[in-house]
Amino acid sequence: MPSSQRPLLDELLDCPPALLDTTFDQLRTLLVVYETGSALRAARALGREQSSVQKQLDTLNRNCQALCGEVLTLRQGRGKDFLFTPTGENAARLARATLREWLDAVHWSRRRLGRMLTVGTTEFTLPIVSRAWDRVSEELRQREVEFKVVHVRTKDLWSRLESKEVDLICGTIVSTPGGDRRLRDYDVVEYARGRAMLLTNLAEPELPGGGARTSELPALPLVVPQAGLIADFLAGWYGPNFRDRLNVVADIDDVHYGFSLLRSGFVRGCMIVTASIGRRMAERIEPGETPLRSMELHDDLEPKAELMTGAFVRKADLARYDAGHPLNRLWEAVREDARIYTAAPGP
Repeated sequence: MPSSQRPLLDELLDCPPALLDTTFDQLRTLLVVYETGSALRAARALGREQSSVQKQLDTLNRNCQALCGEVLTLRQGRGKDFLFTPTGENAARLARATLREWLDAVHWSRRRLGRMLTVGTTEFTLPIVSRAWDRVSEELRQREVEFKVVHVRTKDLWSRLESKEVDLICGTIVSTPGGDRRLRDYDVVEYARGRAMLLTNLAEPELPGGGARTSELPALPLVVPQAGLIADFLAGWYGPNFRDRLNVVADIDDVHYGFSLLRSGFVRGCMIVTASIGRRMAERIEPGETPLRSMELHDDLEPKAELMTGAFVRKADLARYDAGHPLNRLWEAVREDARIYTAAPGP
């Protein structure tokens, strides 16, 4: 009978000893060697002796030779990285998937049982999480709840929400009058709304200080992020191929690099930013830097859009747990915080 048709119990009872003796620690070592290239670098990353790492590799190679007829790794000479055989490449993929699935399962169980909370926040919405955590921190510490905060870039906000990597997230999104269908599965606590502004190093004669209309953006030299809030704004006004319709003088991956470009004077142009950032950057004057001006950006295109800063949590998670679960306790603290702070820093 083909192995695929054998009863599962029979296959489990026939597992080779060499396979059963393989540990998660050995699999982790294999992956670290795969990522770093050598036993020495893997030992440094793991905080172990090189001999300990090499011993685990030797054991894995010996067992794999017995099981499959091929070792996992081959030495290529002093100072050279290990060569992973085809069997070794496949084993590394399996090890990565196995460890990730087990870690995900452990994290899910810890969250379900109220032993762990993971919160994502952008740089500018960290105060929201900090204040809410202060309200419940003593209670949750006494309950020995593990609390983790992870940095989320604004452009990655949606992917982090949808991937369920965090239990709760704080950040800023583009909000339109019709709402965003992606939010239908989330409970939202809104902190602030605002419109975009222009931050520019262009002189007054080049761009008068009365502001600009969104319909006039094609006439301006623009510094544009690759993705995120501002890209969402521009896509809403000018379509997904907005770069073809605008005068983009610099594509940036990080907003802080855009500020540096403008302050250096190396690029002459404008950035679309939030009101709080625009005012903050315009007020900051450093010797030798090109001064920046913040200007109103009047929205005369459809759809009308605003920036909404808030906290987001999956409705299903709140409903799944009782009122005393750490996630529900933290979410109630966020709600209470929003009742007191009617405005929060923008992204």
